[in-house]
Amino acid sequence: MSAEATPLTIHLADDRATALFGEDLLLALQVGDCIALEGDLGAGKSTLSRALIRAIAGDPELEVPSPTFTLVQNYNLSIRVAHFDLYRLSDPSELDELGLDEALADGICLIEWPDKAGRALPKNHVGITFQFAPDGGRNLTIQAPEAKLARLRRVMDIRRFLEDNGYIGMHRRHLTGDASNRAYESVYPANGTTRLVLMDAPKRPNGPPIRDGKPYSQLVHLAEDVRPFVAIGQALRERGFAAPAVLAQELDAGLLLLEDLGEEGILDDLGKPIAERYRASAACLAAIHDTPFEREIIIPGGHHHIIPDFDRAAMKFEVELLLDWHLPWKRDGQAVSTAERERYLDIWDHLIDELANADTSIVLRDFHSPNILWRGDREGHDRVGLIDFQDAMIGPAAYDVVSLVQDARVTIERPLMDLLMADYLSARARISGFDEASFLKSWAIMSAQRACKLNGLWVRLRDRDAKPGYMRHLPRTLWHLAVAFEHPVLAPLRNWCIEAGIELPESPA
Repeated sequence: MSAEATPLTIHLADDRATALFGEDLLLALQVGDCIALEGDLGAGKSTLSRALIRAIAGDPELEVPSPTFTLVQNYNLSIRVAHFDLYRLSDPSELDELGLDEALADGICLIEWPDKAGRALPKNHVGITFQFAPDGGRNLTIQAPEAKLARLRRVMDIRRFLEDNGYIGMHRRHLTGDASNRAYESVYPANGTTRLVLMDAPKRPNGPPIRDGKPYSQLVHLAEDVRPFVAIGQALRERGFAAPAVLAQELDAGLLLLEDLGEEGILDDLGKPIAERYRASAACLAAIHDTPFEREIIIPGGHHHIIPDFDRAAMKFEVELLLDWHLPWKRDGQAVSTAERERYLDIWDHLIDELANADTSIVLRDFHSPNILWRGDREGHDRVGLIDFQDAMIGPAAYDVVSLVQDARVTIERPLMDLLMADYLSARARISGFDEASFLKSWAIMSAQRACKLNGLWVRLRDRDAKPGYMRHLPRTLWHLAVAFEHPVLAPLRNWCIEAGIELPESPA
């Protein structure tokens, strides 16, 4: 345990507050964490442990017996939990027989009477000391490495945010996270089941300048705080589209409490696309692209958000991921030559020139299955719930169509892909002046742009960010590039890829 980290102190008024803290504590933990609980009998150790275990189980009535006589109680839940009570332990060496190391390898350990373990506890364990308070509650002192304490402070800040906005006694559960710095929680009222959603998105730290004095996020126009999300969501709702309402906000802290649009998506239980829902999403997207959006949006508090352009610099910087990550991976670490790079970027300059007369609109940027919710009890476009649009730009409308019909994470077989394209084009053709041939050209270019980015991004997530799971999408996004190459405008890029040794599959499998 780090001796330099300043302990965290918390006052809990009663057993209910202690149980809620047990639920909150879970949000700060990860597999391999060991929590040592110290304090007198009746101080609240078992109350906290019971609440944490029930939160993992999703069962408020789960039987959680005291492990006083068994020494350890194991729970095979979504996260494995081992609950130890070492009061009757005669020697620390007995912990080996109880399986402490095995429990920590793939789960979380809660240990009461940890002093009986001697030096057997992990050095980076979380120590929580309970003391009775004069008001009848208890005071907790928490010691841990600073990284763990920082996460716990954030969890407690979210609790204060909820309470300051009148949401007292809410039950919280981890909902999801993604490849960014955002995380989401499900938030339930103490006396009901109507769920709300908490977005936890602290301001994105700017990395080092990497080009023209700008960090990566600014070069590709990624949202650096929650204000763009609030602004774009407001603009979508004002135009009749289903973006979640903001119920409470703390913009500087990166905290938003949102309306719940539901959990049902546009995939079936096997992760396959549901054609009806994808077709409704294509129709909704066509309506968004037919709707004018002002570039400047003013949100409550007077903040002005300017929707940025999907400009040449951003497009080219993204496609360089293929050069910087995919090709070196394919070539066993060998970097791309200067001549290859210059020719590749020159090809992209000419392709971007071809977009000069492209149909433009607001581009939500990641209009695909993880970010589309299905609301079957609604009508029309209100059935299509929209989330994760904070990085929206003004650019070629075709980009969002690519995101939908060439879903990066789900295989859209060619017949459905073609049907979705036909649906979208039919909807847009009703608008005077829509040029289908020009749109299909811009679609092919944006398909190649997105595929080049993703085929480098998957490797970067694996090699730089230790997230190898994304590599399973690589065959699919290579196939997407092959589909884009069917358009003659991409012949120069197709030839470059052949010379570079990039092998494109004939199918996504």
